[in-house]
Amino acid sequence: MAKIINYLKETKMEMRHVSWPTKKQVTYFTILIIVISLLTAAFLGLFDVALTWLLETLVL
Repeated sequence: MAKIINYLKETKMEMRHVSWPTKKQVTYFTILIIVISLLTAAFLGLFDVALTWLLETLVL
């Protein structure tokens, strides 16, 4: 039990050293991740359509 309490105390002390992002930074990076995810999904979707078309053209 003493090890758990010691671990929690050390964790609390380490959390004081963490540099937390500002609300503006969190918002910016969240929007950035969403945009990159949408662009990646669009690219992969177009790539899938192109490969499907190519395979259908070559097979038929």
